[in-house]
Amino acid sequence: MADTDAHPITVAIERRIDPTRTAEATSWMQAGTDLATAFPGFLGSGWVRAGEDSDLWYMLYRFRDITTLEQWETSSQRQWWLDSGRPFAREERVERRTGIEGWFDASLGSVLTGTDATTQAVQQPVPPAPPRWKQAVTIWIGFFPTNLLASWLLGFIPGFAEVPLPLRVLGTTLLLTPVMTYAVLPCVTRLLRPWLQRPPRPRKVSS
Repeated sequence: MADTDAHPITVAIERRIDPTRTAEATSWMQAGTDLATAFPGFLGSGWVRAGEDSDLWYMLYRFRDITTLEQWETSSQRQWWLDSGRPFAREERVERRTGIEGWFDASLGSVLTGTDATTQAVQQPVPPAPPRWKQAVTIWIGFFPTNLLASWLLGFIPGFAEVPLPLRVLGTTLLLTPVMTYAVLPCVTRLLRPWLQRPPRPRKVSS
């Protein structure tokens, strides 16, 4: 199995719900969450409404990897659940987040409260992932000082400067990749979260 398949995958689904059938939709969303908990690799799920009077509802669920996610998404249980909701729920958009975008997934921080138990819905909208330029800035802020420190420390290793450049780069990236993934980027995204979640300013329309 490819290494990319081992990353947890978050699926965000946007649905339009018939406002006259809110009670049925609430039970239906909870039933979907309950079904997913029984599948291997399930890491959590939750759902939110955009507002008390809105017909826009969001659902999130996360699985350990692509294999376990597909077991859930292709299961007869999920198909039965989807069919039962078609009279009042219309799917508008589906987005999968994995790999690097998982570091910027603000949605899970506000919706998922646990990995093993069914989560409770909260009345707040699901924020989207920050724009790519903000993601790039965040990665650079973490990578530059980490790379600078590593380059300085590695310079104290006798003979390291004489190692061929491709091998030096290989060794440095092998060392820094797990440090960035498990320590630096989670810390940087936590510190920058208010900025990452800040909505863009509306553009002025010239008359």
